[in-house]
Amino acid sequence: MKDINVVNLFFEQIKNTSLLEYIGVIFGVLQVLMAKSNRVWLYPFGLISVSITLILLWQVGLYAEILLNLYYLIMSIYGWYLWTNTQTKPAIKMSYSNPREWKTSFAIIIISFPLLVWALTQFTDSNVPYMDAWVTSTAWAGMWLLSKRKIENWIFLNLSNLIAIPLLAYKGLVLYALLTLFLFIIAIFGYFQWKKEIKLQETLN
Repeated sequence: MKDINVVNLFFEQIKNTSLLEYIGVIFGVLQVLMAKSNRVWLYPFGLISVSITLILLWQVGLYAEILLNLYYLIMSIYGWYLWTNTQTKPAIKMSYSNPREWKTSFAIIIISFPLLVWALTQFTDSNVPYMDAWVTSTAWAGMWLLSKRKIENWIFLNLSNLIAIPLLAYKGLVLYALLTLFLFIIAIFGYFQWKKEIKLQETLN
C-alpha cells in the first residue's frame, strides 16, 4: 500500500507540474547534451534554463541553489566567451586539471560550504541548509572547471547531482529531480567521452 501511495504521489506531482518547469527541464536537457558533445551551444541553452530555474527555486525556498544558478548564469557567460574567443588566442581544448586547478576546486568547496550553511541558518527559513549548501558548493567547483574545459568538471558536478536528486524531489520539483538524475547519468558518459577525445588530441599533437 505504501509503494502504491508513493507512485500515486509521484504521478500527482507530475500532473501538477507547471508549464514553466517543463520548459526549464527541456532546455536543461538540451544544455547537458551539448556539454556532453563538447558543443558551445550548451551556454545559450543553459542561460535560458538557468533563468527559468531561478524563478522556480525562489518559489520553493532553495536559497543556496538560487546563488548556485546565479553563479551558473555568470559562468555561462564567461565560459561562452572563453570557448568562442579565438581572435587573440586558440580556443580552449579539453584537458586534465593540473595540481593548482585541483587545489582551487577544493578551495571553492571548503570555503563556500560552511559560509553557505551559516548564511542559510542565520538569514533564511531553509529547512535543508546542509544539503542545499553541499549541492551549491560542489557545483560551483564543477562549473568553474567546465568553463576551463577540464574533464574533472564531471566529477564535481556529480558530487552535486548526487545530493540534488533527493533534495529536489523533497521540495516537490519532481521533473527537476528527474532531470538531475538524467544529468548524473550523462555526466558519467560525458567523462568517458571527454577522456577519449583528450587521448585523441594527444595522439594528434
